[in-house]
Amino acid sequence: MSVGTEKIRWDLRVLYDGLDDPRIEADIKAYEIGAKKFAADYRGRLAEKLGAAIRDCQALTMLVEKVGIYLFLRSSVAQTDDAIKAKIFESQKRFNAASGEYLTFFDIELVALSDAAVDAQAKTDPDVAHHLPWIRHLRVFKPHLLSEPVESALTKRAFFGASSWAEFFDDLETDLRFDFGGAKKTLTEMLHVVSEDQDPERRAAAMKTINDVFGRGFAKYSAQALTMIVGEKEVEDRERGYSHPMSARNKGNRIPDGVVEALHEAVTKTAAPLAQRYYRLKASLLGLPRLAWSDRNAKLPWSDVSVTPYDEGLKTVLAAYESFSPTLAGLVRKVSDSRWIDAAASDAKQSGAYNYSAVLPGRKPATFVFLSYLGSQRDIMTLAHELGHAVHGLLAGEAQGPLMFHAPMAYAETASVFGEMTTFNFLKSRLADDPKARLALAAGKIDDMLNSVVRQIGFSNFERRVHGARKRLAVEDLNSIWLETARELYGADGDVFSYENTDRLWCYVSHFHRPFYVYAYAFGELLTQSLYGRRVGYGDKFEPLYLDMLRSGSSRDVVELLKPFGLDPADPKVWSEAVTSSLGALVDEAERDARTLGIISRK
Repeated sequence: MSVGTEKIRWDLRVLYDGLDDPRIEADIKAYEIGAKKFAADYRGRLAEKLGAAIRDCQALTMLVEKVGIYLFLRSSVAQTDDAIKAKIFESQKRFNAASGEYLTFFDIELVALSDAAVDAQAKTDPDVAHHLPWIRHLRVFKPHLLSEPVESALTKRAFFGASSWAEFFDDLETDLRFDFGGAKKTLTEMLHVVSEDQDPERRAAAMKTINDVFGRGFAKYSAQALTMIVGEKEVEDRERGYSHPMSARNKGNRIPDGVVEALHEAVTKTAAPLAQRYYRLKASLLGLPRLAWSDRNAKLPWSDVSVTPYDEGLKTVLAAYESFSPTLAGLVRKVSDSRWIDAAASDAKQSGAYNYSAVLPGRKPATFVFLSYLGSQRDIMTLAHELGHAVHGLLAGEAQGPLMFHAPMAYAETASVFGEMTTFNFLKSRLADDPKARLALAAGKIDDMLNSVVRQIGFSNFERRVHGARKRLAVEDLNSIWLETARELYGADGDVFSYENTDRLWCYVSHFHRPFYVYAYAFGELLTQSLYGRRVGYGDKFEPLYLDMLRSGSSRDVVELLKPFGLDPADPKVWSEAVTSSLGALVDEAERDARTLGIISRK
């Protein structure tokens, strides 16, 4: 059945007209020339020329973003196109070479400037004044910068380090094939069976097939890629003087170590017990005595499996956004009208969904949404999620410019989760008199939240132990750590889940190639739930405060961002209350509806 996405493809002419557009080469050349001129103009002169240097740095950043985003978007919809891969490789090599040769001095000299020199220029130059938060953030890394020749060499070779191992892993994963049901299937197709098939035996068989195939070589290669990425980080962290493996990520996210620990503790002590309680309920809803791991994301038997055409799905998301903020709804329309959404499913496309925002030359924000829309309820929620990222990128890009519009990973999920919650509650409002449909909708939302919170902190715990081992770990060691961290959050084997055929599932989690990236999902989910809980109490004051937060980009840290809402992320109660007020409330509601329907006994 067609869902009307055949023409919902990107129009990338705001970037380039095609892969052979001569402007791509012209922009790469302009970057190379501009980088060389930047060094000649500003090396040793930042105490007098900081404002001009920032303006030229912005211009260079917009150039590299324009080329990079275009090639990435083209690659996403044509995964096997060798011409695109070659173009990406060549352009990245040239960008890294120019940056390493001519731009390395900038960060080193900038953080070495005295406060007096920076403040004096901020008083007379509005660009310096605007970028003071960016400058202060760079100064956080001052103790960790190496000499200019070393930083230059690291930049030039970056494309051949951890990212090459990650690319090697991606290629291997793309080539994986699984014999299942009389056909050869990709990993994406197998995972679809596990999450979408209504037959528990077929789900379990798919999980066993995945785990078995991983054991035929893929786990070994995945372990090697992980070993090299972890090892490279360990060496560089030691040379830079970071105190622990998560330090660089936490500083990049502008989050104190104590707040990150409070997040992990809240998930372990508050969210994990709720997860176990919900999964026991889910076993009853599925009519199973106990869940296999392959049942974790299974839909309820009466879930809405109707197919919603794309235009209807977009109308639903627009109506949900409009119910909260006409400003955000207007930006969603802009994204759609500009043809910045690619929603058609295709074998050539990479799996998953994402948003990619950039500030293009001329300080023009643009944002691109990627998904494979098939018309399910989850696809509607995915569209709402990615459009949240899109409106965030447009607001921050307009307000902050190319150097400060990217929100740190840990709160880059705020607008996307908020958009998803707004759409969820909009859909739920239509089901006030239908507890069965409401229960199915809530179960899907709880599944998604547990994947964002408990599962991602499980990933983080796995990473912490892998990096903390500081030695080469064999596949068997990684299998053991994986199961150990799963049991800590989801319960002992046989209590809530059977963990049969799950020991190698760590090996397809590509996020591990971006060390300690994963906790940002839990952070963003719970931070947003805390904000969402403030909505009613703040009334009409909430929307302008929220929009101002989105416009902040990376200009404020998480403490500053949350202060207008009366939230302190350093307080562990903020995280535990976020869990109970959102996830806890949904589990309570699901149990009430299950009792109303007679699926579980009344107590």
